[in-house]
Amino acid sequence: MEKQSEVKLFGTWASGYCTRIELALKLKGIPYEYVEEDLPNKSDLLIHHNPVHKKVPVLVHKGKAIAESLVILEYIDEHWNHTPKLLPEDPYERAKVRFWANFYDQKFGPSIYNIMTSKGKEQEKAIEDSLEVLKVFEEGIERDFPAKSPFLNGGTLGFLDIVVGSNASHFKAFNEVFAVVFDPEKNPAFCSWVTAMKDCPLMKETLPPHDRLVAKLSKLFLQPPKA
Repeated sequence: MEKQSEVKLFGTWASGYCTRIELALKLKGIPYEYVEEDLPNKSDLLIHHNPVHKKVPVLVHKGKAIAESLVILEYIDEHWNHTPKLLPEDPYERAKVRFWANFYDQKFGPSIYNIMTSKGKEQEKAIEDSLEVLKVFEEGIERDFPAKSPFLNGGTLGFLDIVVGSNASHFKAFNEVFAVVFDPEKNPAFCSWVTAMKDCPLMKETLPPHDRLVAKLSKLFLQPPKA
């Protein structure tokens, strides 16, 4: 077990990408120090640890910095290789998990951002596009990970559960602020999976409060910019 001072996580409370790392650390039982960053006024320490992207999350382990959430998750699973494991042991199963994690971040994540930053007809089109991406994702998950319950990793949260759950578990806040995109009738498999993750005690403990997140999203995307 690592000493608390040996593991630090630089993050911000509203970021699902940072929530991913907290979930993984807690799941593995790794003590860590959390450092909240004010992103409009990034600390010199954050920029020092992540000079390329200058963003969170950043995990610092024994003075060595690791950036980018998917990379950090793999580092955690490889360095602290005790159970529960985040990634499957089988190389093919690991490859499938990595593929869909990258698809989620590269395709679905940007499609959601397009909804948040558009209005009117543009937003309607963004919602249609996002639902198409979600359909591909949902069908792929059902095909590649059949009969997994309640999580894709089985009885505990795994790599892909953490990647998706840290963001998608906020679907009620998202629907409240923007538009109804996540619909159990249209995407029953996806919504059932997300609900199971959202009800997980570890997820409940780690996710930011609903009301606080709604206020944050409304302030960022709905209020007119100051003159």
